[in-house]
Amino acid sequence: MTDLGAVAWPPAPIRTERLVLRESEARDRAAFIELFASPEVRTYLGGPRSRDELERAVPEIPGRRPGVFVIDIAGVMMGSIHLDRRDAGRPGHIRPEAGEAELGYMLLPEAWGRGYAGEACTAALDWFASALPGEPVVLCTQTANDRSMRLAAKLGFTEVERFEEYGAEQWFGVRSPLKPSG
Repeated sequence: MTDLGAVAWPPAPIRTERLVLRESEARDRAAFIELFASPEVRTYLGGPRSRDELERAVPEIPGRRPGVFVIDIAGVMMGSIHLDRRDAGRPGHIRPEAGEAELGYMLLPEAWGRGYAGEACTAALDWFASALPGEPVVLCTQTANDRSMRLAAKLGFTEVERFEEYGAEQWFGVRSPLKPSG
């Protein structure tokens, strides 16, 4: 298992047909606060956090660490995507030593329903596969989150297990790296 911190960071911005995955900048702070304060965004992520608390806690340049990308659509931050190591103390692992790379993402409601999450996740997973070849990626979402469940399937994640966490049933899946043919 390679540490995400060992990967050259930040990578050059990743461009897709409609968006850019890039490192966070100071101009993204308000959008980060909105993501964490939004009741819609945080429905399946433990609920919204207080704006006052976020104003005090969010640094001038939020999310500036390896594995965190801003989802930039037409020059505006509309969400974030991250690949972090899953905490060994949480349920859901595919390795005895834990620490798998875990995909997470959030988009502001005005960006929902347009395929941006799938486009951003695909780009981030492609980047990860080239940066850390052979590393599987896991994803965990509440089973009640129909959109995330559909996206996990579309991205090629397969169910490993379900468990109770944060007072709700969680779906835990893995996306194994493609095996070379031949």
